Amino acid sequence: MKNYLIGAVVFFLWGFVEANAFDTDAPLDDPILEERARELAKEIRCLVCQNQSVFDSDADLAKDLRVLVRERVAAGDSDLSVKQFLVERYGDFILLKPPIKPQTYLLWFGPLIITLFAFIFIVFWLRGVSRERPELSEFSAAERRRIEDLIKDEEGGV
Repeated sequence: MKNYLIGAVVFFLWGFVEANAFDTDAPLDDPILEERARELAKEIRCLVCQNQSVFDSDADLAKDLRVLVRERVAAGDSDLSVKQFLVERYGDFILLKPPIKPQTYLLWFGPLIITLFAFIFIVFWLRGVSRERPELSEFSAAERRRIEDLIKDEEGGV
């Protein structure tokens, strides 16, 4: 019962933790530009947290990046030019969905390659294990007779 109570309290408090850090910043006066800035902030990686967007992060650098995004949007930059500006400064890692290009092939295809090699390794390993088990034909006649007797005794005893 105590574990359920603790779980319920943690679940209840999680809602307070999930509040957007973006809401604590000063918004732009134009709601359309503010919405664009919010959407851009969701696509930009927090360089401190690395698995969060700057929209969700409370880190100081994320706040600075949110301010920068708002400034660029307010200055009239397009979404693409804001992203390009950030990529020039911080590299492709700044984007939560980096483009597919030779420099990011390992990032995009690395997990697939690792999974493929693991699958191939497991298949060869299982084949090797199955080859190591002796077949019945590899036993001598006396050994086969002894095995058959043990099987009969086991079946008769059940």
